[in-house]
Amino acid sequence: MSNPKPVFAGRTILSSTISKSYTQEIAEKSELVRTNVKPNGKKPYLVGFLANDDPAAEAYATWTQKTCEDMGFEYSLRRVPNKDFLEEKIIEANNDNDIDGIMIYFPVFGDAQDQYLKQVIKMEKDVEGLNHTYYQNMYHNIRYLDEEKKLKSIVPCTPLAIIKILEFLKVYNSLLPLGNRLYGKKAIIINRSEIVGRPLAALMANDGCTVYSVDVHNIQKFTRGEGLKFSKHQVEDLGANTPELLKELSLDADIVITGVPVDNYKFPTESLKEGAVCINFSFHKNFSDDVKSKASLYVPSTGKVTICMLLRNMLRLIENNYHKEAKPQVGEQ
Repeated sequence: MSNPKPVFAGRTILSSTISKSYTQEIAEKSELVRTNVKPNGKKPYLVGFLANDDPAAEAYATWTQKTCEDMGFEYSLRRVPNKDFLEEKIIEANNDNDIDGIMIYFPVFGDAQDQYLKQVIKMEKDVEGLNHTYYQNMYHNIRYLDEEKKLKSIVPCTPLAIIKILEFLKVYNSLLPLGNRLYGKKAIIINRSEIVGRPLAALMANDGCTVYSVDVHNIQKFTRGEGLKFSKHQVEDLGANTPELLKELSLDADIVITGVPVDNYKFPTESLKEGAVCINFSFHKNFSDDVKSKASLYVPSTGKVTICMLLRNMLRLIENNYHKEAKPQVGEQ
């Protein structure tokens, strides 16, 4: 009589566990920034604007406040019941020198107007990295805002958080040079939003990964461009998103990342490659309870790591502004 095949059970890794690897570093950096960089000696100050009744946004705001309080940041949640006044409130915050960072809990209008609101936030206070300059730099793999390489560009915080999660899980091969550490890996991302899915695909492709980006209508393939090490990624349209094509690509993917913003979506466990790494960044649970029967590592949410990256971005903005103000202007030398 043959022995039964052992039941495999992968590990669940919580975002709270991963975020602990960054909290001390960020708290220490916050204190250094407060004492050495900020002219008034006050704590770094973040303002979040909430103009919707989305439970995911409300939860994100609660996590942000708690994390700020735990790590030595000042935080204020400003609720805007009438979303038509949100732009005016953002401009007021732009002009308030005591405020170091501004964020909006999306969606607000749920359409192109949300894209406009992202650009209303002053670039120097955009902790989420949604300004068009930051996006352009990210897509073209440009790491700095200046030729002297003193002002670091900001990376959108949720895609950055997922990259940091992959690094924590040792999916990135640290023995390979920067820009190649996902070489040989294949990933599938079930989301192509402009806030997370598309930029994440670009970041991973720029690090050497073959990424299949999935939305409701079609599937695109992201790969790193030929030539220079930091060349722009390339995108190929693979056609309509059919169950057959999606399953074929999924069964070959080392990494599966989901971000479907509806409660009834579940990624089919039978479409997972044995030993795949699975990460969900949706507020809703996109994987079934049996995901660990196939996945080696499963991260059910990313929120706490995202907030860490958001605060990390704010400290970088404060330092950038300090360096810009310290740099002699034309005629002052």
